[in-house]
Amino acid sequence: MASPRLETYCCPNRDAATQLVMNFQPEVFCGVCIGSASISLLLTILQLLPKKGQSPRKMPKASSSSTILLLISICDILGGLGMIFRSSVWLGFPDFIANISVVNGTDVWPSTFCVGSAMWIQLLYSAGFWWLFCYAVDSYLVVRRSAGLSTIVLYHMMTWGLAVMLCVEGIALLYYPSLSSCENGLEHAIPHYITTYAPLLLVLVANPILFRRTVSAVASLLKGRQGIYTENERRLGTEIQMRFFKIMLVFVICWSSNIINETLLFYLEMQPDINEMPLKNIRSAALITWIIMGVLNPMQGFLFTLAFYGWTGWKVDLKWRKREIPWESMSSSTVGENAYPSPVNYQSNIHDSKKILTTDSQQTDEAISMLSEGNTSSDERLTRSSPIYQGW
Repeated sequence: MASPRLETYCCPNRDAATQLVMNFQPEVFCGVCIGSASISLLLTILQLLPKKGQSPRKMPKASSSSTILLLISICDILGGLGMIFRSSVWLGFPDFIANISVVNGTDVWPSTFCVGSAMWIQLLYSAGFWWLFCYAVDSYLVVRRSAGLSTIVLYHMMTWGLAVMLCVEGIALLYYPSLSSCENGLEHAIPHYITTYAPLLLVLVANPILFRRTVSAVASLLKGRQGIYTENERRLGTEIQMRFFKIMLVFVICWSSNIINETLLFYLEMQPDINEMPLKNIRSAALITWIIMGVLNPMQGFLFTLAFYGWTGWKVDLKWRKREIPWESMSSSTVGENAYPSPVNYQSNIHDSKKILTTDSQQTDEAISMLSEGNTSSDERLTRSSPIYQGW
């Protein structure tokens, strides 16, 4: 699981609250992490692979949103691999891990493994948070027709730049001036926790606002496409709204336990003695949420694919197939049907005006299709209700 306590545990003079959770049934906890991460990893890959008997996902030629969704899944997969590796070493080499607690030890490899594995997990999940924020921004910009595939370069710069900068800064402040002298006070730990949870809190606060604005903009687009708001448009808008809701629901389920656990542990850190009897219920709640984190954090990858694409099935098709861009075939068929020029100028002007409206409607359909990508029923309804499909 992803928690700043992993980096804090690398300090030989770690605080009592970190010692409490990290020493609570470590074999069971590592086993839970390995099991949850392995299941999520396999199911996530299964979800992303093409399936037999299903047509390739229809998407616009330039879709930065679909690229972002794939990158979120990749971050979850790599983060899950880091959890599996770290927990496997923890279980398989207990003597090696025990050297982390040795102050002024001569063997630097245990501490190097501890810091490196914790940073790998933290960096990738932090990058996943930034990509999720970029997805919300991009969804809004796509509807406003202010985004495209070229903006993915800016998203890469922002996501990886901020993730690396905050991770390195938090680690540097935590381990200053050296690994053996870190955690001498909260002034070392608090900046590290802030840099870790800043992107998580940003997604919790900003994404619902951006998603709500996007849904409102989609409704305006659907109403303005043909001047009417039919049942098909209403259902499509509702499905896009439900997709955003599922994404935020998965995020809250997977990471709310981290916030609760961190709040409880910080409260325990401020107590003179965390082993006092009045604090028993708080200690129990902290340990319970610690185990819950080990289950839910790795499952984010698979749950996100369900929110993005729905259940795609078990039958995997490993044969390569060229994806069909429906907009190209529709546009070519439309041009073919209207290839003969009109002998009357008035009719030619009508044809030109319809052509402009068709192009505008096509751009609207492409923007909405990016948001409903992966939902076959939505794509079919969108195509049937499109003026391009109707022939104009």
